[in-house]
Amino acid sequence: MILLPAIDLKDGVPVRLYRGDYDTVERVAGDALETARRFEETSARWLHMVDLDGAKAGKPVNDGAILTVRRGTGLNIEVGGGIRDRSAIEYYLENGVNRVILGSAALSDPAFVREAASAYGKRIAVGIDARKGLVAAEGWTSQSEVDYLEMAKRMEQAGVRYLIVTDIDTDGMMSGPNLMMLDKVNRAVSCSVIASGGVSSLKDIVDLNNLGLYGAIAGRSIYNGKLDLRAALAACQHLSAKGNLSRAELEDQLERYFLKSELIPAVVQEAGTGEALMLAYMNRESMAKTLETGYTWFYSRSRQCLWNKGATSGHVQKVVEIDADCDDDTLLVKVIQTGAACHTGNHSCFFKEIFKA
Repeated sequence: MILLPAIDLKDGVPVRLYRGDYDTVERVAGDALETARRFEETSARWLHMVDLDGAKAGKPVNDGAILTVRRGTGLNIEVGGGIRDRSAIEYYLENGVNRVILGSAALSDPAFVREAASAYGKRIAVGIDARKGLVAAEGWTSQSEVDYLEMAKRMEQAGVRYLIVTDIDTDGMMSGPNLMMLDKVNRAVSCSVIASGGVSSLKDIVDLNNLGLYGAIAGRSIYNGKLDLRAALAACQHLSAKGNLSRAELEDQLERYFLKSELIPAVVQEAGTGEALMLAYMNRESMAKTLETGYTWFYSRSRQCLWNKGATSGHVQKVVEIDADCDDDTLLVKVIQTGAACHTGNHSCFFKEIFKA
């Protein structure tokens, strides 16, 4: 499960609300970029941002602050609030936002959501915000008669892959998420469900993970110190390591390594001795197969296809650990090597000595 710290923006600064009530607005940080960088320093990979003014206006209002965060950090960012037409979607996506959240538009214009999901795939999420089981809209200022489960099923049918589900009565209250509501949604649809509202403790993280949810959003509890973000992120990583990653979580892990290029060099090192064995290249698919199978898969630039090390020779490489360099554009893959790593029969491909002091 992934954890997304939240930055809600009103008048350009981070704030929090109680139960979505704009009259309860409270400033929680001085600057959005500074706050996002603090989150990134604690090893957060995703950031949830909401344009509260935009949600009421029906168009982006705090987009300047949002894009400043986009340019100033390496975080994956999802944005909601005021995204009601295709031009707003394209504006954010073309400026580097990873995922946009449709809210009121999903309720009022389902055809638009279907078109957006078809055009942009996993870069579209829908927010389902419910009060007493009924979906709210317009920045939570209006109430519909649509049941939240019915809404979730409609969005699944429209091709939406991510749902952000909020029980408004728990939002900002730090009383714990509505587990029954979230469990019902997660069981009812195949979408990846992100919990929002009430997340305030490590127990909440464990409970949500046990439901099999894709992710959770935390806001007020981080700002007031009740939830230690670093510890919560470590808990999520530990819980994910114990269980099988969903395809969506796996795709998130891969996202950051292929921002600069479709291929990334992978230096393969023998785990026991530290000896460099070979250099190969990975694309998203080969890295995904490596993570899924526990054995090395690479991409052949000459043959333009995937290849599994040792598939014909039996000289397989069991992966022990994978590390990224400081720029996230080179991998160090530590393996247990069976037999020779090089096609020449040498244990390592690096056997031609050029210089030795």
